Amino acid sequence: MFRFPILIALLLVLCSCKNKVTYEFSEPAYKQGDDPAWAGKGLSLKGWNQERGQTGTQVFWLRTDISLNRSATTEHLGILIHNFGAFEVFWDGHKIGENGKVSGSTAELPGIVTTCFLIPDSLATNGSHLLALRTSQSYEQHTQRRLGLRIQSYSSILQEPLIIMSFMNLMAGAFLIAAVYYFFLFINSNRKEYAILICCITCFLFFALLIVEYIKFYIAIPYTRFYLRLETIGWLTFAISLLVPLYFTIQFSFKRRGFLMGILLLVLLCIYVSHFREYDLTAIYFSYAMWFASFAVVINALVQKEKGAGIVLAGLLLSAIGNFFLYYDFGLFISFTIIVLCMLYLQAIRTREVEMAHQTSLLVSARLKLELLKKHIQPHFIKNTLTSLIDWVEESPKEGALFVQALAAEFDILNQISDATLVAVSKEIELCEVHLKVMQFRKEIRYDWTSSNIELSDMIPPAIIHTALENGITHSAPPEDGIIRFNLSFERGKGYKKYTLTTTAKNRPMRKDSPSGTGFQYIQARLTESYGTRWEFDSRSLTNGWQTEIKIYTPE
Repeated sequence: MFRFPILIALLLVLCSCKNKVTYEFSEPAYKQGDDPAWAGKGLSLKGWNQERGQTGTQVFWLRTDISLNRSATTEHLGILIHNFGAFEVFWDGHKIGENGKVSGSTAELPGIVTTCFLIPDSLATNGSHLLALRTSQSYEQHTQRRLGLRIQSYSSILQEPLIIMSFMNLMAGAFLIAAVYYFFLFINSNRKEYAILICCITCFLFFALLIVEYIKFYIAIPYTRFYLRLETIGWLTFAISLLVPLYFTIQFSFKRRGFLMGILLLVLLCIYVSHFREYDLTAIYFSYAMWFASFAVVINALVQKEKGAGIVLAGLLLSAIGNFFLYYDFGLFISFTIIVLCMLYLQAIRTREVEMAHQTSLLVSARLKLELLKKHIQPHFIKNTLTSLIDWVEESPKEGALFVQALAAEFDILNQISDATLVAVSKEIELCEVHLKVMQFRKEIRYDWTSSNIELSDMIPPAIIHTALENGITHSAPPEDGIIRFNLSFERGKGYKKYTLTTTAKNRPMRKDSPSGTGFQYIQARLTESYGTRWEFDSRSLTNGWQTEIKIYTPE
């Protein structure tokens, strides 16, 4: 319990050992022209301007006075300069470095926006100093960015980007792995869940956002490409701000998804247009719009008592607090990270539910296999069949042998298909024909089987037509000619296929309050196992018989 206080104390001690540097600098003064004497101290600023003005491709100078105070002299000092153009840097009249090549006898070689220079120890004394830049900005001439300066330990200036990159690389790598994982999960899934695809795209976009934001530490980007990076960051933020609420609407089954996403898209476009080229402000407003849209969805999910809504709401509130107290760059990325982690949490919940559903489906499948066999091995079926078989053997041994062969063939087919989830229609028809032979011996009623437009290679759940056939036998009595007729027809349309089994016979009277039989329950369970909710089942009596329809919706 004492480890955390000890760690805080150690960090405070280490921080207190750092060299402190304080400084102030005046507003820069500008002047067009090129005179080496302008680099020296003690120069009158008469004729110099507070604004740069339009310089075109010409060379111009800027000067600023710096008051420096350092508490120790053991570390070398460095100066970090943020400025557009190509420039040479002079400290108290001494050139300490250059960035790009200033235009003059040759064309300008653009410099990078942020550069670091070492201040010689002999010039890094306490007191007043002069910083002068001989510069040109032949490109992006309409852009006039203010001079940015920072003076501190030279080693700290070099190390800080490395420290920041180490953390951001870890974060980016984690989201890249998550993106790849969910991509493979989506393309290898039989049931395409677009929430997984959106999660994959969001993780990849967040990875790209981190890389683009901190690519400035890897690559020397000239100032002529400075806004290209900011534009890329803006569009990546735009896409993430749109996808995150969309993901939540899918996971939480938000009813007015289209309306909310339309409003959000309109708001994001208005932000982009009204704050064009205000890159940081645009990204902040994008994140605000994303947060409020997500918040509305999560509050609705909390009211509906959706799983995970409470955790996501806590994550949204934590992201808002972090974004409020932290510096823009870190606050925005930490907030985005928390929200994306909430998405991954929801995806984990969804994966667990899918796994539980899969385990349940395995149990249901095993139970259905047992039901399929039990339907034909139940005591009254065996007893009645064996009683009929004894009679046939005694009265007509030849016909009795055919009876035995038909019964054996039926059990053989049932044994073949009992472990299958889908079987060919040809095998199903063979089972039905053999069953009618058995029932013809048992009931001494003539049965006739026909089929039309059947695709023999089509796959359906086992014994569903056979079960519908049994239902037709149970509810039918022979008509005047003594023949009960069964016809199986097939129809394939756009996005569906339909099997219709029609029984032509007299209907036996039925109780109006009789519940759905176990046969129908078996058919519905088998259809759910293979097709989810993409099916319809209907069985009803006709004036001259019975009709059963099984409609299965297929991908177009």
